[in-house]
Amino acid sequence: MNIPIHNIDLIDLISEKHMSLRKLSEDMWNDESSISITNSEWFIISMAYGSQPTIAEVAHSIDISRQATHKCIKTLKSKGIIEIHNVENNNRDKCLRLTRLGEKYYMKNKMLKETIVKNIADKIGRENMIFLKDLLKQDWI
Repeated sequence: MNIPIHNIDLIDLISEKHMSLRKLSEDMWNDESSISITNSEWFIISMAYGSQPTIAEVAHSIDISRQATHKCIKTLKSKGIIEIHNVENNNRDKCLRLTRLGEKYYMKNKMLKETIVKNIADKIGRENMIFLKDLLKQDWI
């Protein structure tokens, strides 16, 4: 957005910061890795870390179409990041599981995001960072 910050309302300001953070996170990953991963793919990886969500659960949670969700899952599988398995005692549903590479990438990306958070805290101050995080956790929508 090229609108002066003082002319942006709260909703657009939050949206702008969110988009900037997502782009920064994606760019940092792509600068350090030979395998590029989109924000939608990161969302799926995050859902699969430590659990085995079904494809239907992922499609329901992510803010893209079912077709796009299936395409992301297929892409992640081709990159060797996730595996698709049958759900036990259920022939219809499939679940996702991160591969060792997927878990490694998840942890590496988590460290990159922690670096971003540290840089923000350095700019706005630790107390303001805690305050901002607390505000965003509140039920105000």
